[in-house]
Amino acid sequence: MRLIQDAAPPAPANEHARLRDPATPALNNRTILLFAVASGLAVANAYFAHPLLDVMADDLGLSRIVAGLIVGATQLGYGLGLLLLVPLGDLFDRRKLIVGQSLLSVLALACVGFSQSAAMLLGAMAAVGLLAVVTQALVAYAASLARPSERGHVVGIVTSGIVIGILLARTVAGALTDLSGWRTVYFASALLTIVIAFLLWKALPRQERSATGLSYGRLIASLVTLIVEEPVLLIRGIIAMLIFANITTLLTPLVLPLSAPPFSFSHTQIGLFGLAGVAGALGATRAGRWTDRGHGQRTTGIALGLMLLSWLMIAQLHHSILWLITGVLIIDFGLQAVHVTNQAMIYRVRPEAQSRLTAAYMVFYSIGSAVGSSLSTVAYAHAGWPGVCILGAAISLVTLLFWAITFKAMPKGASAPLGA
Repeated sequence: MRLIQDAAPPAPANEHARLRDPATPALNNRTILLFAVASGLAVANAYFAHPLLDVMADDLGLSRIVAGLIVGATQLGYGLGLLLLVPLGDLFDRRKLIVGQSLLSVLALACVGFSQSAAMLLGAMAAVGLLAVVTQALVAYAASLARPSERGHVVGIVTSGIVIGILLARTVAGALTDLSGWRTVYFASALLTIVIAFLLWKALPRQERSATGLSYGRLIASLVTLIVEEPVLLIRGIIAMLIFANITTLLTPLVLPLSAPPFSFSHTQIGLFGLAGVAGALGATRAGRWTDRGHGQRTTGIALGLMLLSWLMIAQLHHSILWLITGVLIIDFGLQAVHVTNQAMIYRVRPEAQSRLTAAYMVFYSIGSAVGSSLSTVAYAHAGWPGVCILGAAISLVTLLFWAITFKAMPKGASAPLGA
């Protein structure tokens, strides 16, 4: 263990200076919690529509084809935001960027709530997705404020807020829709976002950015350079692409068997299945701490094995709903553990480029989510729920094999323990 610690790369000089500077604000538990809550709310905005597509379509008189574009417009906006907005954190004060994007999100959410046509709804949903990437700006900001030896732990807590936000989005959206209509979901989120923006403005420290000499165009182009030059980012990005394809393979068609006989669940009941994953997300906050201690590769292998195992349980849906609940809990635990481990590893590479690292990493995430959603829809149409489960298990197996093949290709510094 001592030899591994000696082999760990030293923290960059600017980080040592930041730690020694008494004027540098330290992250406390209250601020970390605020990061997590703000991240969870921001990402939930992009997922509220998933269980509401039929209700939104009926209210606005949309065809089912147009209704399907609602999620697509949101994801398209999110993908553009990753490329065009998240990297700005390496040029400008992240505090101002985060608060500004949050306030613009309020406007976009209000436009969704007031939508009276397909064009207005799709445009507003694209804007919601574009601005929801403030979530990733918050992760990068928290990572930059954390001590190197605690970075994985902090990223784990903030990322758990994101996963919980995604999971609870379905529950909250379903419940509010059953009570007072789908528009209430977006108006309520707009009000909460105003409150969060105010708290962020009061709590987050200013972070002056040193001149990088990069224009906006070169900043965006450097995303490709980072992927090519940093094997940690490339390997962990591909793993992220596969695990998010895996989870969307489960979530995209899930409403179909649950809303049909013999279950015939309501929107509220289907949304409650998100709660099964909260326990896994909360438990997986330990993954960041394990990575800080040098166990990132081992954590990844175990978590990927659990994701594969979960599909055996999820496939038993027609025997008992309890199998599905257990499988969702396990797959969410594995997803969160790998995702946190990925981020903790890539943030060691270029401390001065954390926003761009986040953007590049999440591009892999977006690709995986889109591919998983598309493939699972086709699988369900041709082979029903068993086809979805076979597809999910196959993706899990491929991910596990890729991790094993690239095990020795990972630079030692990415997984070495960090001293306090």
